[in-house]
Amino acid sequence: LRVMEVAQRAGARRFRYADTLGILEPFNTAHIMRRLRAVTDMEIEIHAHNDLGLATANSIAALRFGATHVNTTVNGLGERAGNAALEEVVMCLHHLHGIETGIDVRQFKAISQLVALASARPVPAGKSIVGDAIFSHESGIHVDGLLKNPRNYQSFDPEELGRQHHLVLGKHSGTKAIMRAYAELGSIITESQAQSILRQIRVYVLQHKVTPPVEDMHRFLLESMESPHVHS
Repeated sequence: LRVMEVAQRAGARRFRYADTLGILEPFNTAHIMRRLRAVTDMEIEIHAHNDLGLATANSIAALRFGATHVNTTVNGLGERAGNAALEEVVMCLHHLHGIETGIDVRQFKAISQLVALASARPVPAGKSIVGDAIFSHESGIHVDGLLKNPRNYQSFDPEELGRQHHLVLGKHSGTKAIMRAYAELGSIITESQAQSILRQIRVYVLQHKVTPPVEDMHRFLLESMESPHVHS
């Protein structure tokens, strides 16, 4: 508080609070911001590091309880474990607190890929907001629920980011995912066929560790039509 008071008397317009070691947690961050806001009308900027995986949470807490500005980086790229990720902070502010930043979120994926390329720091497939796999669904229960109502298994619509769901066929898939996959290929199959094909897909995935390509999907369909265990 003393440093901030001296800075304000010297004409400073903004005070940056830096969690350089990344050791804050959101409740303490909120307490600190309240104390700072109670004694100054200066702009307050939060600079959070992600050493404990709390940079985004601390940034949101700071903004909720007194901070007016926040430091972010694309993909959370930064010293050591990085900083608060731009894409995470923006989406949290919008969806959890109704705060609009004016940022075009449909560009997040493109800018993320550009930064990943320029920094030689690949983005994990499961990275929130920008990862390749965050809208992928394999579990039979999840896919069935998603097809019935997307809100069952999504916190926001991928189209908001200019993206779409991707149904992954694998050992955890169910018949609904199989039927949907074939519908997208232009073939309408019965549930009996889907069950037969699902067995083949599970064997394929266990052997090859990848989703079957289109040519194998067509082969599975032909084999299911020839199977004596499948009835129309």
